Amino acid sequence: MAARLASVSVVVPVFNERESVRPLSEELLTVLRGLGRSAEVLFIDDGSTDGTTAILEELAAEEPEISVVRLRRNFGKAAALMAGFREARGEAIVTIDGDLQDDPSEIPRLLAELEAGADLVSGWKRDRKDAWSKRAASKVFNGVTARMSGIGLHDLNCGFKAYRAEVVASLALTGDQYRYIPVLADNEGFRVSEIPVNHRPRPYGRSKYGLERYLRGFLDLLTILFVGRFRQRPMHLFGGLGMLLLAAGVVICAYLAVLRITGEGIGGRPLLLLGVLMIVVGVQLFTIGLVSEMIQRYHLRPQDEEARSRVERIVR
Repeated sequence: MAARLASVSVVVPVFNERESVRPLSEELLTVLRGLGRSAEVLFIDDGSTDGTTAILEELAAEEPEISVVRLRRNFGKAAALMAGFREARGEAIVTIDGDLQDDPSEIPRLLAELEAGADLVSGWKRDRKDAWSKRAASKVFNGVTARMSGIGLHDLNCGFKAYRAEVVASLALTGDQYRYIPVLADNEGFRVSEIPVNHRPRPYGRSKYGLERYLRGFLDLLTILFVGRFRQRPMHLFGGLGMLLLAAGVVICAYLAVLRITGEGIGGRPLLLLGVLMIVVGVQLFTIGLVSEMIQRYHLRPQDEEARSRVERIVR
């Protein structure tokens, strides 16, 4: 059993949620004041244009636990979360969407899971109250992500999560990578768990996301998997691919050389161009692997240690 977390920060990224922010703040404050620990609510206004900003400023003036961070324009959810993580002061950080679909009364259960030993707890919208098209797309997305990443979670895309402060300090989110925070945390060696949470129908407005986000998300997943698996060993990827192409190119060119020796013409064969191209690309990939290893080792090695290694001896 881990130590009790003395303080909690709730980060709420919002974009054009004028009708939702006040009732959400009331629910959050009711739950947080019942926890018996220091708490704050950070609303991150991601460039709202519907009057959300004015309501948030009123809430901040009325309630001492509420603070507002306003971005100059709509930068996206990843930027909003990073802004909230930078400002959060709690030992535990909870993220919750601003559309009232996540139930704030689940926060104590998320915190209890953290205190039981997890570093990150992800909500699982087991009984999701959304259109069937969104549920089906999300099921495919989560299935593919879980298989490719090896993270056995049912709902990686759920925005309702709880983190220890050291987890968010390790994050550097770009694009739409906020969907893969559990994968990023697992790559860093943090303990990731999941609990079912209550999910409610959206009472106001409509979702800001369409199906095109899944294509962007797949590209982000490839980036995260590459960084997670080959960050410490880039030569294994670039060098392996390079050697494979180089070997195939050599075999093709050797075959064509035998044909040329036996008197056959090979100058007009597309296979000659393919063989040469594979050799050139293979050498380039192998070189990229070597350069990547040099860069990685340079940054992993403290510069003062490198300077000391160049000194033969010191006479005092």
